[in-house]
Amino acid sequence: MLLVVVGLFLASWQWQRAGEKQELQKDLQEAAILENPDQAPPAWAQVQLTGTFLGEKTLWLDNRILDGRVGVAALTPLMTKDGRWWLVERGFVATTVDRSQLPSISTPEGKVVIQGRWQRLEDQGSLVYGANREGDRLQSISLEPWHNLEGQVFYGVLHQQAGEGQLQPWWTPNQMPPERHFGYAVQWLLLAGLALMMAVIGQKRWLGENKHE
Repeated sequence: MLLVVVGLFLASWQWQRAGEKQELQKDLQEAAILENPDQAPPAWAQVQLTGTFLGEKTLWLDNRILDGRVGVAALTPLMTKDGRWWLVERGFVATTVDRSQLPSISTPEGKVVIQGRWQRLEDQGSLVYGANREGDRLQSISLEPWHNLEGQVFYGVLHQQAGEGQLQPWWTPNQMPPERHFGYAVQWLLLAGLALMMAVIGQKRWLGENKHE
């Protein structure tokens, strides 16, 4: 019976997590776009920035895959008029087998207006703050390569979804969708039901054997 209780508990927990994820998705869709915020945006917020790309400071997030193609994602700082800079992930670019060659992209000059989804790096255990640089390639997103830039910075990255300088979008939030939580909930319910059925069958057999004694 312990397995039945555990299964029901885990099914309930997964169902609750699915509801929380649905609420989060709804809140994100309905949330107002933050324009040039002066405080760190909440995770996954829609943010609009007006500023100037520092194209010469572009580095590349290595080993990205999109539609079966291997490539990199462009990481370019953007400086806003308040003296703050933001790291912007501009999108995917396919690469060749020769790792010594990096893509050539154009970066708009002057003032631009861009929009994207904000990712707080401290929320991602796989994102490393440290020495993960190989030439102009990074194995994971980090602000360290731009530590000499003047101005303040929020510890995160804006995944560009619209505006000048955008490349091919590839990024999606790294979080389990509600549908998967619902699927796990059903699996735990089935396991609890199976455990209950086995317990009932075992009880009947035990009673039957004791009767004949």
